[in-house]
Amino acid sequence: MTLATILYLAAEESEHHGNVALETVGYGIVALIVFASLGIVTLSYRNVANRHVHKAEAYAKAHENDVQQVGHGH
Repeated sequence: MTLATILYLAAEESEHHGNVALETVGYGIVALIVFASLGIVTLSYRNVANRHVHKAEAYAKAHENDVQQVGHGH
């Protein structure tokens, strides 16, 4: 056997005639699960500031003199 025939036989055995799109579906499913879970975590923080309005108002009342007016238009 020559080197060319060995390489030809090796390439022929490793050649694969499957559907490449079906082999990569798993990556899409994993990405979908990751993004969905991150979306759920993001939505869980929705409206958190309004859950503790009484604390925010008490803090603002206690520190109303501490606020410095800086920036544009102040």
